[in-house]
Amino acid sequence: MNTYTVLLEAHSGLRYLVLFLILFALIQSLAGWLGQKKYTESNRKINLFAMISAHMQLLVGIILYFYSPLVRTDDIGSAMKDSMTRYWTVEHAAMMLFAIVLFTVGHSRSKKAIEAVHKHRSVAIFYGLGLLVVIVSILQSGRPILGR
Repeated sequence: MNTYTVLLEAHSGLRYLVLFLILFALIQSLAGWLGQKKYTESNRKINLFAMISAHMQLLVGIILYFYSPLVRTDDIGSAMKDSMTRYWTVEHAAMMLFAIVLFTVGHSRSKKAIEAVHKHRSVAIFYGLGLLVVIVSILQSGRPILGR
């Protein structure tokens, strides 16, 4: 098994953990925001683990980027002319990075907020937007969200 295959399998497998944790954090924050519930230590930990898992996925993705035969960084001009190469070289990386920035901003804003409703709202809005970007990016690739 070569390095590319190991990285691809790790990146593909980790996505399920990331999607589960982001969805779980999003659902609990929506319930907390709309139900005017307390912001608990459990809420904080789930939100943190969701963000950390997304950052781990980013790190594996960055390493994979340099091993992938689908990425062309040597000739960006020709990469931009082919939709599949452009997607893997530029679009996927940019959209996923943007999603992770949204997750990070949501977590950071929830830490700074004083009231529980603002903590839940920050996570719900930013994790929701980040998840939307992830789903759009996956759909744009033509690949199914779950599975290969």
